[in-house]
Amino acid sequence: MGLPDHYLTEGERVVLSFHPHWKRLILPILALIVVVAVGGAAIVLIPGDYEYAAYARGAVAVVALVALVLWSFIPYLRWLTTSYTLTSHRFAISTGVLSKSDDDIPLAKVNSVSSDQRFIERFLGCGTLRVESASEKGEIDYRDIPKIQLVRQELFRLVEDAADGEIDGK
Repeated sequence: MGLPDHYLTEGERVVLSFHPHWKRLILPILALIVVVAVGGAAIVLIPGDYEYAAYARGAVAVVALVALVLWSFIPYLRWLTTSYTLTSHRFAISTGVLSKSDDDIPLAKVNSVSSDQRFIERFLGCGTLRVESASEKGEIDYRDIPKIQLVRQELFRLVEDAADGEIDGK
């Protein structure tokens, strides 16, 4: 997870590295349970003396498999292949299953850092991180950041250090 060591510049170190919050996996897990239960029940309830029972069971299995791939497996892969890495020099975001997209925000270009948490997100300890940078993208929101207060605090500390010309508080 995060940036491999060979992608780090000289003197750069990883401070935090994480995936989006696990709450993104709730619906895919529920879909997995529902599809397996419904598909299993449909296969069992198809009468054995039905002339096309084998074809019907096969069709149910294929539909269930496609539903599992679309509603459970692909969202899990998206979660797994999305990583956020906060280093002493940048905030790196990597996403993508088949193709990969990397976005690096140099800490020296970050103007402000803020966070938003809805009630349930406060309970779960996650939230939306808002980073305003002096780039063409301007203000960027990153949803479902785990341990949002810790991430915000570390990011703010590193941005302040970069603005002061310090690295790691030195």
